[in-house]
Amino acid sequence: MFSVLSKKEEEVFPYPEISNEELEEINQFIGPVEKFFSEEVDSKKIDQDAKIPQETLNGLKNLGLFGMQIPEEYGGLGFSNTMYARLGEIISQDGAIAVTLAAHQAIGLKGILIAGTEEQKEKYLPKLASGEHIAAFCLTEPGSGSDAASIQTRATLSEDGKSFLLNGSKIWISNGGIADIFTVFARTEVVDKDGATKDKITAFIVERTFGGITNGKPEDKLGIRGSNTCEVHFENTKVPIENVIGEIGGGFKVAMNILNSGRFSMGSASAGMLKKLIEETAEYACTRKQFNKKLSEFGLIQEKIALMAQKAYVMESMAYLTAGLMDKPGIPDCSVEAAMVKVFSSETAWVCVSEALQILGGLGYMKDYPYERYLRDSRILLIFEASITSPVIQFSFTSIKLGKKYMML
Repeated sequence: MFSVLSKKEEEVFPYPEISNEELEEINQFIGPVEKFFSEEVDSKKIDQDAKIPQETLNGLKNLGLFGMQIPEEYGGLGFSNTMYARLGEIISQDGAIAVTLAAHQAIGLKGILIAGTEEQKEKYLPKLASGEHIAAFCLTEPGSGSDAASIQTRATLSEDGKSFLLNGSKIWISNGGIADIFTVFARTEVVDKDGATKDKITAFIVERTFGGITNGKPEDKLGIRGSNTCEVHFENTKVPIENVIGEIGGGFKVAMNILNSGRFSMGSASAGMLKKLIEETAEYACTRKQFNKKLSEFGLIQEKIALMAQKAYVMESMAYLTAGLMDKPGIPDCSVEAAMVKVFSSETAWVCVSEALQILGGLGYMKDYPYERYLRDSRILLIFEASITSPVIQFSFTSIKLGKKYMML
């Protein structure tokens, strides 16, 4: 009887355990990364200049942060999803840097990791791991966002069948102006089993050196201003057929798998940002006096700080539970869990940052202090990797009612 109950508890409460070896490994990185972000990263300047200085990028590369989830055999750190989430808490202290690194590895090169051939991995991953090359994920177009099936960028197979000519434009591409390697999604003609020709999405690895690639000026954004975001245009860009990711016509599934695997990291990043904000807000509340009392002595202020701490705890728990499930052997489908993490964390971060500004009062509204930057930076979380109102996210939740996981094609 006891063994049956124990088994049931493990199934219902499958909170992951991290090995001592993994814990020791991640602890070796936490100190240097925290030191770098506290001493070398000037977030105010990054926000004002709308650019991450090259010396800061070089520091990130030297720490190995461009290759956190790339396996060691390709020059990366080989971190699990759990370890990646832990470092994400620290990296999130600067929104622009967090987005730059996430755009590079959570989505930019993720297609090569999860669906690339061994030849593609050997060719591209080492330089992506070192940061010598930076990656970008090119899906969104003027007429399509989360609806990947509606993209218009087209790749036409050459007469000799050895390459594709890529034509089209992508918008709001993170790292678009600094990337060397692009994961690009385009329409291709595919002959089905019945002999009929149909348009289907195909994923490609595209090098900037292939030619025909231009980008617009960096977008002037509300928040995460230091991250590079711009339009990317492809004009008769010749892509070798061996640079197809997965199967020709299988790009829609590749895109959804990339996005599903990346959403979970918003939980730990949001929690990391929120814990830092709680620390700063609580310190202010303990020193600021009104009516001969510290703000921290007022019940309403205590309630707000308690709410923020509670939400950070939940974000963190959701993120690490999902990361642990994703780290299990095989390729578990955690798309529903990742969508839950994305929605809860992004909505809650926005609410909690607003609560913090209420505690800080006029101080929170001034650009001389970092608090208003937290507000501007956190707003993108509700939009990134599918808006919370996106049918993609809503369909993930609908699948729970249907009693099955969200399945793509």
